[in-house]
Amino acid sequence: MAAQILDGKKIAAEVRAEVKEEVAQLKAQGINPGLAVVLVGEDPASKVYVRNKERACEEVGIYSAAHYLPENTSQTELLALIAELNQDKRIHGILVQLPLPKHIDEKVVINAIAGEKDVDGFGPANVGNLVIGDKCFYPCTPYGCMVLLEKAGIDPRGKRAVVVGRSNIVGKPLALMLLARHATVTVCHSRTRDLAAECRQADILVAAVGKPEIITGDMIKEGAIVIDVGINRVADKKLVGDVHFESAAAKASWITPVPGGVGPMTIAMLLKNTVEAARR
Repeated sequence: MAAQILDGKKIAAEVRAEVKEEVAQLKAQGINPGLAVVLVGEDPASKVYVRNKERACEEVGIYSAAHYLPENTSQTELLALIAELNQDKRIHGILVQLPLPKHIDEKVVINAIAGEKDVDGFGPANVGNLVIGDKCFYPCTPYGCMVLLEKAGIDPRGKRAVVVGRSNIVGKPLALMLLARHATVTVCHSRTRDLAAECRQADILVAAVGKPEIITGDMIKEGAIVIDVGINRVADKKLVGDVHFESAAAKASWITPVPGGVGPMTIAMLLKNTVEAARR
């Protein structure tokens, strides 16, 4: 079996086009969606992500306010900025780019963002609502994974889903989102015994563990849908996922490439969440 490609670039472009239309409709009602992005420090990858988010906002017509703070910004100063943004009526979504410098407590900062502006979906109000099945902002990467499945016409109902990785950013929320769509979900991690056997049970296999090509073709059930969230730079500077693409694609029915799979969906869903925050 040669897998069909779940093309994140193409689907993200479709989502952005939908968002652009929604922004135009809101502006006609006098509402201009606004996103504030806060970056502390000089992390090169984070700078790239923030610039990409600014460009994406510009492309769809969302007002973007970027706050670049020096590495030595204190936690108190950062919390004061967040308090200001919580009160700013031009801002509907607040995103603090992670990771933060070591002297700042990420948990305290995330908890300080008003739930109705937490478009990253990491705060306790949104996480709690996700757990109990109430309305919330979904974390952007898992949200993108679910939209990829939806756009490909893949219904998780009744399927066995295996999520490899239990982070608060991807693994845990995605497991909950799949469960809400009536999949039977197993979450695997570094202490899982016989990871290969668990993976071979999956109709939908999600790799989100951050280890280059840890999932190989012999770990994949014939006809499985494979979503690779990982993005790793290996020795020759090539980008690879958590899945060995060639061997997995020979077994899977659908697979996401790296790059060009889940990655482009993350920013698209951030835009979607920002528009939803403005609408609310």
